[in-house]
Amino acid sequence: MMKRSLLVTLAAAAISTTALVAPALVTPAAAEVGVNISIGAPPPAPLYEVVPAPRAGYVWAPGYWSWEGSRHVWAPGHFVAERPGYRYVPDRWERYVEGGHERWRYHASSWDRNGDGIPDRYQARSDRDHDGVPDRYDNHPNNPYRR
Repeated sequence: MMKRSLLVTLAAAAISTTALVAPALVTPAAAEVGVNISIGAPPPAPLYEVVPAPRAGYVWAPGYWSWEGSRHVWAPGHFVAERPGYRYVPDRWERYVEGGHERWRYHASSWDRNGDGIPDRYQARSDRDHDGVPDRYDNHPNNPYRR
């Protein structure tokens, strides 16, 4: 009797775990991964690379300094499949000051629909006054003078 109840309990646990975990694996949120690296050491000067001849349907992604463990490592340039209607924004390091100390923040490459620098995930929603804030978060969504 105890062996049977143990088997029933294990079977129920296996079924419920699968039912809870499987939907999380296929949701869009699981597919989006963001990496935010912030360090105190500035990246070295970019290395010169010979840019190959253009290829139809591809965009050249220039090389950049990536951060691996405790040092900068050069990631060479490569071709990326083109996305019609989008502009490619390459990997870059941004300098900022925090608590009186110079810091560097890494921004991964991305695709921008209209070149304004506002992430497209916010622009896909309704934004009547075109200020980059979705209407559902905007206190004054119809203000044409707000920018």
